Amino acid sequence: MSGDASRIRVWTGYFDARLSRSEGRRVSVANAVPKPDLDSIALAARSLGIRKMKREANQSHPKRPRAREGYLVMSAKDAHSAAGTNSKEELMATIGSRLATTHQEAKEKAEEERKRGPRKGDRAARSQRKAKRPQNKKNKRRQNRR
Repeated sequence: MSGDASRIRVWTGYFDARLSRSEGRRVSVANAVPKPDLDSIALAARSLGIRKMKREANQSHPKRPRAREGYLVMSAKDAHSAAGTNSKEELMATIGSRLATTHQEAKEKAEEERKRGPRKGDRAARSQRKAKRPQNKKNKRRQNRR
């Protein structure tokens, strides 16, 4: 597939905020997320209107041979027409911005859930007790005397 201009490979490392540009990130930090996975990138691309894509999981990028990250393969013509872009860089920036907004929304939703606290009927989450510690033999004998 190398040299096939009709296909675009989009690696997950292109959107990893933990990587620098020289390490392989190809979008701005504002459009990158920490530890992106193949499914979230595919969902972001699908939300842009890109329907035909193939996932190749557990593949390593030549620059990062030990990282099994995976990539998406899509038709260049379909991807550019669906996303309204002219180049691979613009396409990745568009996918990255969608990925970053969904990541931020999920983060805000999780924070809101945490602040709201446990639900009314959830006794296990509402209890203030500490987790039960395993009792040693002395503590068991003391409880049996009482």
